[in-house]
Amino acid sequence: MRKKLVIVLCLALSALAQGVTAGPPESAPALTITDRQLEWVGGQVFRNECSSRQSCLVHWNRGEHFPSLGIGHFIWYPEGVDGRFVESFPSLVTYMGTQGVDLPDWLARQAPAGAPWPDRDAFLQAEQSDPRIRQLRQLLADQQATQAAFLLLRAREALNDVAAASANPDRTQEKINGLTATPGGIYALIDYVNFKGEGLAESERYQGLGWGLLQVLEAMPGEASPRDTVLQQFREAAAYVLARRAEGSGRDIEKDQWLPGWLKRVNTYREPSSAP
Repeated sequence: MRKKLVIVLCLALSALAQGVTAGPPESAPALTITDRQLEWVGGQVFRNECSSRQSCLVHWNRGEHFPSLGIGHFIWYPEGVDGRFVESFPSLVTYMGTQGVDLPDWLARQAPAGAPWPDRDAFLQAEQSDPRIRQLRQLLADQQATQAAFLLLRAREALNDVAAASANPDRTQEKINGLTATPGGIYALIDYVNFKGEGLAESERYQGLGWGLLQVLEAMPGEASPRDTVLQQFREAAAYVLARRAEGSGRDIEKDQWLPGWLKRVNTYREPSSAP
């Protein structure tokens, strides 16, 4: 069965219709953000994933079995492929439809079935001639704000699930609360959920160890201090978890090529030089 990212939109949809400044439901961890802050976060994610290049909005990385699309490089498995990682692009397409985005007819039909290119070689061969790729790049370039709102919704839902799944929910909630108190912490949470997931899927494990948000939060130490902020603890815990993943994968490409980029990305989890 194909893995689908199920995002609970519920009350958040009506809030987004009026802007994203509204907080989450009372049962959810606090993740309140202004439109301007969300624009900044979306731009940070786009730089992390694509160096802000439009051509990268529809891309197929070497060593991966799926194309990555949008500012968050959302995963879209080819038809018939059931991969290890949680798929997110079909949910983005559904969300864009709920927001009144004019979608190409073929995309609305194709998204649930899977990407139309069976592998990276086929994608690269079609890249210069397939009009669907050009349409997708333009759509995703035009709808960056919608994608940022989707990232926010996913992060809000993830915080609920991660806190509940933790071995120490109260302590994990305290760490989440510390991170949501500043723009840099909010950015780190939103980006990491999109980057490496919630850490809840059993398929996302090497040697029984995950690398998602849950694992990073649980790897963080205890109390923070002025010289050792919650965001710094998160940054260091994320670097540790990602290095552990690369070592446990048994794949040279993860250790030699991917890990340096991952660590560079995690190092951006800092407070902005000027408040967005």
